[in-house]
Amino acid sequence: QVQLVESGGDLVMPGGSLRLSCAVSGIIVSDSAMSWYRQAPGKQRELVAQISSGGGNTYYSDSVKGRFSISKDLAQNTVFLQMNSLKAEDTAVYYCNSVRHPAYWGQGTQVTVSS
Repeated sequence: QVQLVESGGDLVMPGGSLRLSCAVSGIIVSDSAMSWYRQAPGKQRELVAQISSGGGNTYYSDSVKGRFSISKDLAQNTVFLQMNSLKAEDTAVYYCNSVRHPAYWGQGTQVTVSS
């Protein structure tokens, strides 16, 4: 049974930071590249960041490059997204996903950036 459980979302002021977690079961995160996506109201889901199976390579969308950092803890089988210098346009529901098993999605975690 594959499960992806995102957590860590919150209401934060512009310029603040959050760390999102994605606890994964049924998939070994060291065997798959893992991604974070986000979906804002009225917009399509977009890829934000991705990390290779071994963790040595990462990708970031232009909108978050230099502010977000993706990582994974193999012992915890968990993927993280560190988000710094948050902006109002980062407001969205954030989801993690496995590149190897793309059909599985969690419930997402809400990030709201507002003063």
